[in-house]
Amino acid sequence: MGEELAMDLEELRQLQSISKRPRVLSLISSQIRSLEMELTKDPVPASTPAPTPISTGVKVPATSSVNYTTLASFSWDQDSDKVKIYVSLEGVEQEKIETEFRPMSFDIKFHDVQGKNYRLTVPKLNKEIAPEKSKVLVKPRRVIITLFKTSKGNWLDLHFKEDKLKPNLDKDRDPMAGIMDLMKNMYDEGDDEMKRTIAKAWTDARSGKTADPLKGYP
Repeated sequence: MGEELAMDLEELRQLQSISKRPRVLSLISSQIRSLEMELTKDPVPASTPAPTPISTGVKVPATSSVNYTTLASFSWDQDSDKVKIYVSLEGVEQEKIETEFRPMSFDIKFHDVQGKNYRLTVPKLNKEIAPEKSKVLVKPRRVIITLFKTSKGNWLDLHFKEDKLKPNLDKDRDPMAGIMDLMKNMYDEGDDEMKRTIAKAWTDARSGKTADPLKGYP
């Protein structure tokens, strides 16, 4: 049973690494956490150990029903070594914070804050962090979350965002596939007029009304 759960967990992590949409990432992360809790009940054999997140603070039983209010509003800044996230939240007690830092994500829960429970999670960060160094500091009117980068440099965003226009450098790949991927991304993210234009171009190309875009290309 433990081996099966470990295999499921590994496959979910692979899906997480290639997923792009925030809602999909959130759903996958939720399922990963669920499997990880199952693995704590059914330990994985020593040959396939499950990664252990860096967790601190209060522990809530897996069977308890706890409702959380998502903290969607926060600010952040950075230097070459770390990222700081600022959350405006009063009444937080350090000993009632549950944290889980991973190389590419974090999940922080604030319990019993003026009678409510709050949660801030980023399922996939822009780049890797050092979980063992990351921390949460409570101030009178706000909370500061510090994430230490594993490599120096600036992040363009807090969340991971794949460059959909970045060319695929796989030499063995069909050159037409890159164009088709680009058209698909433009269709998915375009407005109604863009979608109609792309759909027409696609239909004309398949019916032979337009020339092959690669014809005559060396």
